Order: sequence, then structure tokens, then C-alpha cells
Amino acid sequence: MIPRHLCTVFVGITIFVINSMANASADDPTRPNIILLMSDDQGWGDVGFNGNDDIKTPNLDSMAAAGVRFDRFYAAAPLCSPTRGSCLTGRFPFRFGILAAHTGGMRVGENTIAELLQKQDYATGFFGKWHIGWVKPDEVGTRGFYSPPSHHGFEEYFATTSAVPTWNPTVTPDDWNSWGGEPGKPWKGGFPYVHNGIEAKENLSGDDSRVIMDRVIPFVESNVEKAFFATVWFHAPHEPVVAGDEFKKLYRKFGKSRQNYYGCITAMDEQIGRLRAKLRELGIEKRTLVFFCSDNGPSDGLAKKGVASAGPFKGHKHTMYEGGVLVPACVEWPGVIPAGGSTDVRCSTVDFLPTIAALNASGQRKSDSRPIDGIDLMPVIDGDVSRRSKPLFFGYRRLHQGIDGQALIAEDWKILREAKKNGRVRLYNLADDPFEEHDLADKFPERAEQLRKQLVELDASCQQSRDGADYRY
Repeated sequence: MIPRHLCTVFVGITIFVINSMANASADDPTRPNIILLMSDDQGWGDVGFNGNDDIKTPNLDSMAAAGVRFDRFYAAAPLCSPTRGSCLTGRFPFRFGILAAHTGGMRVGENTIAELLQKQDYATGFFGKWHIGWVKPDEVGTRGFYSPPSHHGFEEYFATTSAVPTWNPTVTPDDWNSWGGEPGKPWKGGFPYVHNGIEAKENLSGDDSRVIMDRVIPFVESNVEKAFFATVWFHAPHEPVVAGDEFKKLYRKFGKSRQNYYGCITAMDEQIGRLRAKLRELGIEKRTLVFFCSDNGPSDGLAKKGVASAGPFKGHKHTMYEGGVLVPACVEWPGVIPAGGSTDVRCSTVDFLPTIAALNASGQRKSDSRPIDGIDLMPVIDGDVSRRSKPLFFGYRRLHQGIDGQALIAEDWKILREAKKNGRVRLYNLADDPFEEHDLADKFPERAEQLRKQLVELDASCQQSRDGADYRY
């Protein structure tokens, strides 16, 4: 077994930011390649390894079987932009001020995984849906601002600002009648992707997951002799969700909505399989750590229609219930992480940064006292940790619409305020009631008050962070 824990990265809530390592080789076990894969609006129940017998996800199922399946993995928010920021910073979204989709962008004052690894001479690449800042400098909008991946440690990037159709991403689907564009017309101008600062105009037709992976594969191939960090955030299966004919045919017994939704997920799964095969072809799979998760629960509308699934859990995207924040997730590292494992320890997207920081802890260190909310996942994956040591905090806020939902999970207890005007406060014991069927707020008022105070204190800490405590002026 390759040693993983080279030093402790936490003192309270302090993380050590690692400086450059001198003369380290690409096959140094303390410098694994790291790939973060993420789907968009894929529910906990929308994958084979969580028991869905209808959706074909053979490559994700194989990845989960070859490594560890996370049975209780949480997105940091019940919608996309806040969760995306948490993946890169190890911090709750309320700390860095992205409280909903299209509300601001990533601040350059945040320290990202890419910036941390760049200091260690990693090649860094981002591919897919960014959604934590505009990717085109001349984009004009009433919400958000220009803050592309290159401002946050990514040398190579192929990115869109936000959602695109999952088939033919430059064209509005014929049956689309919502935001984004008119049916059959260009989608948001027709060229939503930017490649290293230049609007991409080639190889943009067909399956969007394939369009993305066509840029990921060359990045991997060009960095075989160098440690690399690749963040791959698919658009699938976010609306407009469309599948190509070859994928819809796999689901001909279902209606049109399921054909597109299931087919779109299978198309993404095929590209994940393509990436895993490439790692093995290049002989680098044993020094490559690959995570997969979704950014939040399933789409409201598709979940309510019974197309998308949060499995047995209550809620969906935009809700503070488990179905809004609990997502499918697994990790693979051949030869290091034993195959066939699973864990029900509560893990989260805020855990990526501290995990990667611990794996790469070597050389000189300097203290950065800003709060880091995640934990190192490797002891969890090893089976050395059976309970999470830190609370999980979730939030979704659009005050002009009366939306201000929050939730806190501390050990097995969860308190939440529903994400609607004057939302009700509820209390659940997730150990006894994982599907949130029994509100215990009236039965255990002292417990509810204790958790409410903890939630208020954590919210206040996050407000201090985003209002300037963590940034230099």
C-alpha cells in the first residue's frame, strides 16, 4: 500500500498551503494525477451502482466496483454554482459568496485546488460547465461577472459559462420553449465554449459529453510525463436534456423524456469509460486518483414527472431535503484504493481540497488561517474513520424571491429551514429516519434549539468570511 498521509494539514480550521516541491518525478506516489468528474443535476438514484436497473451506466458501475462507493455523499448546496465553488475551495458556498446560480462569480482571493497544485508544478486543466463566473470578457449580464478558469489556477481550459443542450450544444432543441434560445436557432449566440480565451468554433456537434472529452483526452496524453489535475464538469443531464438517436434507441420501451434523460446519462457514461480506458492504455491508471459525483439532486421538473430520481430520498434540486443535496459518488485509484468498498460516512464536495492537500503534503508549508470546512477523505476511504468529525452546512439564498433555505447536519441530526418564504424549520434524526418522514422539532425542542444556534453561528462565520475576513485589501 502506498503511504498517503504524509502530514496533518489541519490545526483547528487552518489548512497549510503547500509550496512547490523540487525535483519530484511524475511517478512520485505523493504526487498522483487527480481527476474530478462531475455530472449536472444527476440524482442519487440516476446511476446503476445505486440500484437503478433502467439506466445503463456500465462504466460508472465498473468504477464504483473498482474502488469505493460513497453511500452518503453530499453536494454543498442543492443547486449548481455554489457546489462548484465548494469543489475547488474546500469551503461552504456561503463563505465565498455564491449563494445561488448566476449570483456573482469565484473571487480571485479564494485559494483553489488548481492553484495549490500549480505551485507543485502540476499541469492543470478545466473542461466543461464552469458556472462560477463568465468565461467571455464581453459577456454582459445583470448577475455574475467575468471570472474564467484561468483566473483560478487552470492553465488549459475549455469551458462554457453555464448550461448548453446535451446534444448539439450550439443549437437550441426543436422542442425547447424555455430560456436560452428559440427552437432551431443558435444557443446563446451559437458558440458557448471558450478554449483558452478564444471562442471555440470547431468540433461542437453531436453528444456534448463527447465534445468535452475530445479536449480532455489530449490534455491527459500531453501530460503523461508530468503530474496533472483535470476537472471535468459535464453538462449532462441538465436541461435542455437531449440524447442522440443511438442512445435513445437503448431506451425505446420508454417515453420520449426518459429516452433523452437516460440516453444522455449513458452517453456521458460512455465518455467516462473512454477516459478510464485511456488511462490504462497510457499505463498511468495506478498513479491517477479519479473522483465522480453530481453537483446536486435531480431537476425539479423531471423529478416531479418521475423521470429523474433521488432514489428513496425526499426532495430534489432546490430543496434542503436529502434528495436535493445527496448525490451519487465514487472514487477509484487502482492499486491504492482496494476494490469493492463502500462507506456510509457523510462526505461532501467540500472534502476534495483537504483530501488533495493531504495527499500532496510535502516540502515547505506556510499557514493560511482562513476556514476550511472539509475533511481528508482518505481515512474514510481506508475505513479508519467511521463518523464525520465536522458538521455539514448547506444553503440556498435568493432573498428577492423570498428564498432562504439552510440546513445543518451534525452527526446523525439534521436541522433545516425549507427554501421558501417563511420556510418551516424541521428536525430529523437521519440514522433512524434517512428518508425524512418524521419531523422531530416539536418532540425534541432542546435538540432543535441547540442545532439552530449552531446553524446561526456557522452562518455568521460564513458571513464574516465573505464580507472580508478571509481576503486581503
